[in-house]
Amino acid sequence: MNPIDTFLFDWFGDTLFNVLLFNLAVIGPASFAAGHAVATTWRHWGQMVFYTALLSAVLRFLDYALAGGELWSLAGFLLGWLVQMSIGAFAYRLTQTRQMVRQYPWLYQRKGLLGWEERH
Repeated sequence: MNPIDTFLFDWFGDTLFNVLLFNLAVIGPASFAAGHAVATTWRHWGQMVFYTALLSAVLRFLDYALAGGELWSLAGFLLGWLVQMSIGAFAYRLTQTRQMVRQYPWLYQRKGLLGWEERH
């Protein structure tokens, strides 16, 4: 193992490749779908905290079961949670913006990718 992978394994419970693979390719789409679902049903974004924590726990298990990573890595769990929260929050805001502009076109207009503003 090279020094970077040794550092990552000591702190996050796995190699850089596996951290990126599991966070972005395996669990990332589920976090995006969770953010979209929470926004579509007009629920508060705080529910994303719970859903992404569950996804981060699944991430740790899959990392352990499929790649031989460390199951009880707190830093790995927190890193996964941070990444999943970021992906979910992006999907939430993207969906919320689209909903506001589509459902209330007489009140709001799109302002950038993740925002809206009142029509004048």
